[in-house]
Amino acid sequence: MKSVARRMEESLAHGPIHFTLIDPDKTRGRSAGELAREAERFGSFAILLGGSTGITPEKMADATRSVHRESTLPVIIFPQGPESLTGEADALLFMSLLNSRNVTHVIRLQARAARHVKKLGLEPIPVGYLIIAPGMKVGEVGEADCIDRSDHSAAVGYALAAQFLGMRLVYAEAGSGAPAPVPGPMIRDLKQALSIPLMVGGGIRTASDASSVLEAGADAIVTGTVVEEDGKEALEPILGEVRRRRGG
Repeated sequence: MKSVARRMEESLAHGPIHFTLIDPDKTRGRSAGELAREAERFGSFAILLGGSTGITPEKMADATRSVHRESTLPVIIFPQGPESLTGEADALLFMSLLNSRNVTHVIRLQARAARHVKKLGLEPIPVGYLIIAPGMKVGEVGEADCIDRSDHSAAVGYALAAQFLGMRLVYAEAGSGAPAPVPGPMIRDLKQALSIPLMVGGGIRTASDASSVLEAGADAIVTGTVVEEDGKEALEPILGEVRRRRGG
């Protein structure tokens, strides 16, 4: 079977992709599977599973099993820390929060988890993680010096450093529940500088938001809060923008 990273690369060759973020502390058990089934129907590439608080291995495993029962989408762990790990998942975003003030979030948590990741047989996908203002809860938990929305130079510097360190993706996020996505001009500068895929999340609530982020050059977008608040029907117009750019 192809690795998740390889499948992602092949899908990106045909246009932008979408990830549905499910928080197993808020969307539990059967509900996670039902959401994944709808996400697959609308064209989402994969399920990202994780959250900023309240995560346990048991909740992660239960949600993963539910997603696998109801869909064929890969489950990729969006880690809070070692407590996010479950061998039931297919892959893991092995992220370094590059603009954290605390080296624990840059490398120490990753070092503590690495042997367990290998033991579980999870596929690690190296990701340079950038928190853009306002950052919301993830910025607080990650002790991030959030990159100012006008500071394109800082964002590009961090992103290029991630690329030069050999990471497979850069993920720029404004934070779950952010009032607006990462600004389009910043996305354009990041995309112009990078030769690895750019993932963007946080504050994408409408088809218009998705359109502006994709138009600016994002290779992948992530939505989560809008589904928690407005239901799975909120996915359809957002994914319609992704499909349109993929010619489908």
